[in-house]
Amino acid sequence: MLDPARLRVLVEIGHAGSISAAAARLAFTPSALSQQLAKLERELGCRLVERGPTGVTLTRQGKVLLRHGERVLGELRDAERAVRASIETVPESLSIGTFSSAGKFLVPEALAALRERHPRAQLSLVDIEPPGGYGLVTSRDLDVLITHRYPGGTLPSDNGLHRKRLLADPLRLVLPAGHRLAHGKFTWRDLGGEDWISGAHGVPNRVCLEHLATQAGIRPHVAYETRDYEVTLALVTAGLGISLVPVTVLGDVDCDRLAVRVLPGIKPAREIFVVHRKRPPRLVAELVGLLTPGRAR
Repeated sequence: MLDPARLRVLVEIGHAGSISAAAARLAFTPSALSQQLAKLERELGCRLVERGPTGVTLTRQGKVLLRHGERVLGELRDAERAVRASIETVPESLSIGTFSSAGKFLVPEALAALRERHPRAQLSLVDIEPPGGYGLVTSRDLDVLITHRYPGGTLPSDNGLHRKRLLADPLRLVLPAGHRLAHGKFTWRDLGGEDWISGAHGVPNRVCLEHLATQAGIRPHVAYETRDYEVTLALVTAGLGISLVPVTVLGDVDCDRLAVRVLPGIKPAREIFVVHRKRPPRLVAELVGLLTPGRAR
């Protein structure tokens, strides 16, 4: 039978993407963690990770064991909580993972309302960039994950979790106020020669931009790469390029310095989802009920 402690080592490595980061989380030295990993590999008779210059990646066998390990750790954590609750009064807890813009416009009011209802509950929040975080819900490191999918992207397997769409967040074209396309009709073809501001290759909003541009028959020139929408809007305001930005990010936009346009023809939107276990604790169910969408324009 596999040692649960060594199984946790693999799960932490899989989540962190590096031995040093996993070691820090487990309060191990990297060498001690590597020794535990080596013992697990000897027990199974196969390699579980491949080491590279920027971290580690799981082998096919490592990915299989990670999926099972997340479920095992989740069950063990549930068992421990149940026993503790049977012998003492344990404050309810809720851990949330969310991407940055949802953490700004969607989560705070819901958390504040939940805190008012349950002042003794232990609430916590961490930043999780999509599409990550599903495994953390399975392993009970998180109770709730708020994530998204942009046009052109794919949703990860829910791996037995419950996933519910909260809202569709329309995308808008944002330009400097004095831009030639700030007013009047335009087409996607008119955008072909522009400098764009978007995430790096593989970042969801960059995948979305390239997907929509390909459909329109143009090739966007991304001159400035950032996944931070506050930086994006600052660059657009400075006249350095144009960008696609979700409506919920535009709540405080300076309309005197920026132009916000509806894209011609198509109506793209990023979908925002909440993910949790299929039989969630009471606080999870309450939080999901409190997560009301921001008002789209």
